[in-house]
Amino acid sequence: MSASLGPDGSGRPVFGVGVCWSGEHDEAEQALRPLRDLGPALDVVVPTDYVVLQSAHDADFPSGQNHYWKSSFFTDFTADAVDVLLRFASEMPSAASGIGMQQLHGVAARVDPAATAFPHRRSQSELLILAQWSDPAATERHIGWARAFFEAMQPFAASGVYVNDLGQEGEERVRAAYGANYDRLAAVKATHDPINLFRSNQNVRPIA
Repeated sequence: MSASLGPDGSGRPVFGVGVCWSGEHDEAEQALRPLRDLGPALDVVVPTDYVVLQSAHDADFPSGQNHYWKSSFFTDFTADAVDVLLRFASEMPSAASGIGMQQLHGVAARVDPAATAFPHRRSQSELLILAQWSDPAATERHIGWARAFFEAMQPFAASGVYVNDLGQEGEERVRAAYGANYDRLAAVKATHDPINLFRSNQNVRPIA
């Protein structure tokens, strides 16, 4: 799911649902019926190669733009949380910015949290606050919107964060990304990279 400002130049927020069905086509039609019964203004759900799907939104993030992202996990969206989200959606500072919600459930929620580096195995959604702008003079305004939005949503947030959506947010947030698995990863790092040569990512420091 995502929200952004309308492509027609009206400045009105628009809401979209992205779906991926990996089964039979006739079953997909049945699964999509409740969404289509809502009468969406635009319906572009068609059979698509998975590689094409992965690059479908590349054009929305062109080279040369400025970006500032924040994210959190949510196991439930209460009415109060939705009110906050809608308020900040109405204050979105540019048509290039957006708000995304990625749902994680099913098999992804049933894997043992200790089986992989990613520990946050539960039915949840990831809220993505995606500030994007072209004019460097507008940087403070866009970052301010994203940070204020993020802080306003924290009372409703669950623990953890997805590491791929972290910016330069400090070691505490990196630890939050790996949760109870962080110390095990640090021990592996100490064995295979004790001098912390590979440290340009969201860094897991080797145990001394």
